[in-house]
Amino acid sequence: MLSENNLAAVIGVEGIARLTAAFYRQIPADDLLGPMYPAEDLAGAEERLRMFLVFRFGGPQDYLQRRGHPALRMRHAPFAITEVARDRWMRLMENAIGECGFSEEVQGVLRSFLGNVATFLINRMS
Repeated sequence: MLSENNLAAVIGVEGIARLTAAFYRQIPADDLLGPMYPAEDLAGAEERLRMFLVFRFGGPQDYLQRRGHPALRMRHAPFAITEVARDRWMRLMENAIGECGFSEEVQGVLRSFLGNVATFLINRMS
C-alpha cells in the first residue's frame, strides 16, 4: 500500500526533484510567500525541501546526515505562518503536484502529507 513512507520508491528522487522545482518556480512571483524566501537562498530552500521530502518519503537519508533532525517547527519559527500563508503554500504545492502529472494515488498521498505538515507549521494567528 502506498504511503508517505514508501513514496520515493514509486516516484523516485527525480519525481521529488520535479515537484520541488515546480513549487519553487512559483515563489518569486507570489506576493505572500515570495518575501519569506530570500532570493539569494531560493536554490538552497529548494534543495532543503527536496532533501527533506526524499528522506521523509523513504529515500536516501542525506537530509539527516547533512542537517540532523528536521525540527520543522523550530526551523520555521522565524516566519509568520498563518492559516492564510499555509493555504497559499498548499495552493502553490497543488499547482506543482498537478504540473508533475503524478497518479491519483500519489497525488492523494502528497496532498495528505503536505497538508498535514503545512497545518502543523502554523505559528501565528491570521
